[in-house]
Order: sequence, then C-alpha cells, then structure tokens
Amino acid sequence: MKTNKLIDEIREMNLSYLLLAQQMVRTDKAEAIFRLGISEDVADIIEGLSVAQVMKIAASQGMLMCRFRFDDEIVWNLLTSHTAEKQKNAAAGMHAAILMASQAAEVA
Repeated sequence: MKTNKLIDEIREMNLSYLLLAQQMVRTDKAEAIFRLGISEDVADIIEGLSVAQVMKIAASQGMLMCRFRFDDEIVWNLLTSHTAEKQKNAAAGMHAAILMASQAAEVA
C-alpha cells in the first residue's frame, strides 16, 4: 500500500515539475535553461510536449524527474545558515546562487 502511495506522489511531483518547466520555457527559454539547469535541446523537447505526452511521461516514471542541483555540502551550509545579521544571510544566499549557477547544465 505504501508503494502505491509513493508512486502516486512521484507521479504528481513529476507532473507538477513538467508543467512548471514547460511554462518557464514558454515564458522565457533562456531563464528557464538557467533556473532548471537543462540544456537548450532539453528545453526544446519540454516546450514541444503535448498535454497527453506530459501526462504519459509523468505517469510512466518510477523515479523523480527533477533532482537537487546542489550536491556540495558548502552550498547546503550556505542555504541553511542562520546568522543574526540579515546582510550575512543575503550574502550567503547570493554566494549559494553563484555556486549553483556555475554548475554546467546536464546534457540529455
């Protein structure tokens, strides 16, 4: 029973992710490529998916389609730092964004 619920939740997450990614690509492709960490070829594929294809892809995957882009402990520490001064938090957030942006987009 837990396995079916988990698969349903993964399907819903995949569907939400695909719909969001498609909306982002259609609104501003360059920004979507940057924010999603995908290649232009992948963005083109996502942009061209029909609703039926999105539904089929979301339902057919047994694993999450999205993943965390920040695998480094330093980025996690920057994102979760709880300093008293707001400027330090802002600087840590900007530093984390720079580190994440420097990671190359994955090529499909």
